[in-house]
Amino acid sequence: MSYQEKNVTVALVSHLLILIYYLFNLLPIIQSGEWIASKLYALWLVVIGTTILVTIIGSILTNIILSIFEAIRSQKYEDPRFITDERDHLIELKGIRIEYITYSIGVLLSIFVFIFGQPPLMMISLIFVFGILAEITGDIAKITLYRRGL
Repeated sequence: MSYQEKNVTVALVSHLLILIYYLFNLLPIIQSGEWIASKLYALWLVVIGTTILVTIIGSILTNIILSIFEAIRSQKYEDPRFITDERDHLIELKGIRIEYITYSIGVLLSIFVFIFGQPPLMMISLIFVFGILAEITGDIAKITLYRRGL
C-alpha cells in the first residue's frame, strides 16, 4: 500500500466517523423541530475542528505506526518514500472532480429544501452533510483508482 493510499484510507475512516458523529447529533435536532442556532453553531465548530485535527493527526500516526511495523517485520529500517508521480496527481484530480460533483448536487438539493419551506439552518446543515459526503465519495474514488492501478 503506497503512502498516498494510506493517507486516503485514513481520511476516509475519519470522514466516516465524523459523519456518524454529526448525524448522531443532528438527528435529535431535526426530530424535535427546534432549530436553535447556538447548538448548531457549536456542532459545526466541533465538526470542522475535528475534521482538520483527526485527518492530520490520523495521517501522521498511521505513517509512524506502519513504519514501525514494517521495520519490525523486515528487521531493517527504510526511509518511507513520499514521492508522488503523474499517476498520483491524476488520481487526485479525478477524486477532486467527483468531490465537486457530489458537493454541487448536495448544495443544489439543500437549496431546494430551503425553497420548499424548511428553515435556513436546515439548508446549512444539509450543506455540511453533503460536504462530508463529498469527501467520502472522493476518498472512495481515489482508493478505487489506486486499487485499479489507473
